[in-house]
Amino acid sequence: MRRITLAGACVLVVLPLRAETIAERAVACFGCHGDKGESSMDVTPSLGGQQGPYALIQLFMFREKLRTFQPMNDVAQPLSDDDLRTFSDFIATLPKPAPPEDAGEPARMAHAKELAQQFRCNSCHQPDFSGGDNVPRIANQREDYLKKTLAEYKDNSRHGYDGTMADVMGSVTPEQIADLAYYIARVR
Repeated sequence: MRRITLAGACVLVVLPLRAETIAERAVACFGCHGDKGESSMDVTPSLGGQQGPYALIQLFMFREKLRTFQPMNDVAQPLSDDDLRTFSDFIATLPKPAPPEDAGEPARMAHAKELAQQFRCNSCHQPDFSGGDNVPRIANQREDYLKKTLAEYKDNSRHGYDGTMADVMGSVTPEQIADLAYYIARVR
């Protein structure tokens, strides 16, 4: 008996033969990345408000296995260059994630804001962490996802299309990673 993996099932749902609109094709994305691109799944990023050029690069990296996460590699593998552009343009139209109701503990938020300035997070990601072009929006991203991603850049298990994040994360401690993720997830 042949087993169909979740990722394989997603490919079938993402690319149904009769789907005519990008919204129809993207329905499966929302299964993991949340309704309208706001994730409620552990360590799964929200796509809403993401920059189109950044999304395009990430989809390309998944397709070419330059970035490895098997479900995404499987979903992106059959996508043409035109599909990648269409999906990334669609992702850019999704509403940005709302900040959590929990505004954060004031002293920890103030400390983490200083860390974000110290490590110059706002120079590439913008002062409001909205990103731009090939730099991701990180404001109000899931805290657990931010923490995981920053740790992966630090230990060099996640590679960007350049070495900027690995360089930045070199001197950041695990405690500072936790504080930065806490702050960026709640920034208003």
